[in-house]
Amino acid sequence: MAQTRKRDRIFAAFGALLFLVTTLAFTAYAIYDASTNKSTDPVSEATSNACAMESPVAEALPAPEVFKPEGDVTELVTTDLDEGTGAAAKAGDCLQMKYYGTLATDGKMFDENYTKPTSLQLQLGTGQVIKGWEEGLVGLKEGGTRRLVIPANKAYGEQAAGEIPANSALVFVVKLVKIKE
Repeated sequence: MAQTRKRDRIFAAFGALLFLVTTLAFTAYAIYDASTNKSTDPVSEATSNACAMESPVAEALPAPEVFKPEGDVTELVTTDLDEGTGAAAKAGDCLQMKYYGTLATDGKMFDENYTKPTSLQLQLGTGQVIKGWEEGLVGLKEGGTRRLVIPANKAYGEQAAGEIPANSALVFVVKLVKIKE
């Protein structure tokens, strides 16, 4: 009887130790994974294999006029600068995009591919880009250009990202080059 209790205590201690080591290992992995997947690119790591397009090259365009909204930006505001003529973007579509991003407060450009012969590829509705893009790109027609005025809570919120300070409202001019459904 005494041996049975001793054996049960040893098994219980071994089980508790195994649980502790496993929990610590999973926690360490989760922290490592989260820290290595952070991106300072305002539109995140948006290229995915499911959205690979044959030609990520796009014509360089002149920089758009800087827009500085008046007052606090509290909601997403979209303005079509050129409506476009193609199909309208919807969740699940693979988009080839040009973008020009500035801070809403002072108009300082923080990232862009607008003036470069490159484009960004993303799949809309999969969380590859900030929420302001996810919501603001829906309905944009192929060939169209839209201005997105994005409040901080639909951008990066309380977290800084590269040259973007925490709690920053953002302004993007985006052009939808091509949709691949």
